[in-house]
Amino acid sequence: MIDILRSEWTKIRSVRSTVWTLAVTAVLMLGFSALISAAAKSTADGPIPGEQAIMTGLAGTMLASLSMATLGVLVISSEYRTGGIRTSLMAVPKRMSLLTGKIVVFAAISLVVCAVAAAGAIGVGMAISQPSSIEMGDVVRSSLGSGLYLTACGLFGLGLGTLIRHTPGAIVSAIALILVLPTVANQLPGEWGRTVAEHFTTNAGLLVVSGQGNGSLGPWSGFAVYLAWVALAVLAGAVLMQRRDA
Repeated sequence: MIDILRSEWTKIRSVRSTVWTLAVTAVLMLGFSALISAAAKSTADGPIPGEQAIMTGLAGTMLASLSMATLGVLVISSEYRTGGIRTSLMAVPKRMSLLTGKIVVFAAISLVVCAVAAAGAIGVGMAISQPSSIEMGDVVRSSLGSGLYLTACGLFGLGLGTLIRHTPGAIVSAIALILVLPTVANQLPGEWGRTVAEHFTTNAGLLVVSGQGNGSLGPWSGFAVYLAWVALAVLAGAVLMQRRDA
């Protein structure tokens, strides 16, 4: 397994799209933090509360989630597009070992980069908004929560890429499930509609970033629900990867 992890590490760091997409993620986090924090500072009547400053600093998380999902798709779909998956499967005939290696390496890289980007975004936001007070525990929790959420979005994209194997189709599906359909779910009527909306993909996953519940879910239980959605996509992709030809 060590050789598989080393191979996947070599592949993922030697592809330009990986570096550029991670850079875009960091730029989105830092850029939106500066933009939204400056706007909040200019319209505030007084000192900005610490919690508000933290969430303002993480304003770019939603767009960053799309870039991470795109990267997750490319990690697997690019090999299907170029035919490189055949070479990979010749080197690693056990397909689940290959997929596991991709997941582990991608998750490790994503978590480190996204958590650092989130911490930097909060730092930029606080430097601009200059909140009245700040709890370092809240900063650490939000940075870690944002890193975990963005990593989960990337794994969601990887699962969809394994399932669909077509880059544009998988990216469109990721955008729909991460950004579009959660908003649509919020418009569902009645108690059942509220329950569906609260448990729908990123509506639940984003709770770990804000640190607040939505009525039926808390931050970590909401993230667990989102991980269940991610696991469903990854498992479906794994099953079809076993059954389909490369």
